[in-house]
Amino acid sequence: MTSPTSPSAPSHLDRAALLEPTLVPVDGVVLEVVEAGRENAGRPVVLCHGWPELAYSWRHQVPALVAAGYHVIAPDQRGFGGSSRPPEVTDYDIAHLTGDLVGLLDHYGYDDAVFVGHDWGAMVVWGLALLHPDRVDKVVALSLPYQERGERPWVEGMADVLGDDFYFVHLNRQPGVADAVLEADTHRFLRNLYRKDEPRTGPRPGMLLIDLARQEAPLGEPLMSEDELAVFIAAFETSGFTSSLNWYRNLDRNWHLLTDVDPVVRRPALMIHGTRDTVARAANLTTFVPDVEVVELDCGHWIQQERPEETTHAIRTWLEQRDAG
Repeated sequence: MTSPTSPSAPSHLDRAALLEPTLVPVDGVVLEVVEAGRENAGRPVVLCHGWPELAYSWRHQVPALVAAGYHVIAPDQRGFGGSSRPPEVTDYDIAHLTGDLVGLLDHYGYDDAVFVGHDWGAMVVWGLALLHPDRVDKVVALSLPYQERGERPWVEGMADVLGDDFYFVHLNRQPGVADAVLEADTHRFLRNLYRKDEPRTGPRPGMLLIDLARQEAPLGEPLMSEDELAVFIAAFETSGFTSSLNWYRNLDRNWHLLTDVDPVVRRPALMIHGTRDTVARAANLTTFVPDVEVVELDCGHWIQQERPEETTHAIRTWLEQRDAG
């Protein structure tokens, strides 16, 4: 059995993406990293997946970005896939997660890079631009816009407005409960989660992730093939969900860590939304990200997997325009 602080083997990326991963020691952990396009050294792009995802989520973008002349670096972030899973909840706060990305830059010999993040990966990339602005060239965020810090810790505010069953609140206040439900049938949970063209429904009572994990029949259409889905299932059956859910359990800790940090992202940014994504837009995005361009694609939450060609085109076009300017 793999220890909770060791990378798992065999790698899901070896089998499914036909890309040879590298084990990179950073910030006290080891990250499994897909690297491609070393011949394009000097033009790094770091791809940061969300939850519950893997570097494999960028399988469509990696070859296309390499063909466009970029050196692509895509880690399984800590707590996911073949990367280390340290045991303490606080090992997954924004300081550690951004520290891993800085460590990747140091490992590959780069002062800065373009950072692309989806979902929770976008949260980390926004945080990186605040905590280590000198290491960020440009930001591309998919689904999750910049989150204003506000006057109260995030989970406290969510609890007041959305209640104790809202999944962010539930994960923080009932640790271990959701983890066990998701792990009871990883296949069913991920099959039900990775969908597209789902019917629009309003808010429902109960804890969203637990209800989804127990749902007998999935809604909408499959996001990916059975072989692709099997990659995610195998990875999370090995790792479980606790380490990755610990990202959620640091939300208020992150709020405190950002207390004295300049809240404005002073780097060029591209924000990509899915028109059918349930993640809310940020009404005050330009207040905190003044140099931002917004693009919308006709899709749901899993943007780069549901609309791979359009996503890659949007990223490449924006980068080319910025570089030309």
